[in-house]
Amino acid sequence: MANDKKQTTAVNPLFTKDNYIWMLAGIVVMAIGFFLMGGGKSPDPTKFNDNEIYSTTRITIAPILIIAGFVIEIFAIMRKPKDA
Repeated sequence: MANDKKQTTAVNPLFTKDNYIWMLAGIVVMAIGFFLMGGGKSPDPTKFNDNEIYSTTRITIAPILIIAGFVIEIFAIMRKPKDA
């Protein structure tokens, strides 16, 4: 009957506050990328404007931001807490 005392074990959470901050940052970066990829409203919807559709922002910068957001998300998930 000496083992009647319950053992207390510290349960470490899977993610810490830092992980959640990094995850939020990744979501924000991805949201900015999707927003830039969407672009804006055309002044004349009856005419096709190549410069608006194939602009550097939509074709290059926005996909880079989206991929960077995914990389930040992977980093946030794989990052170990500092105490462990």
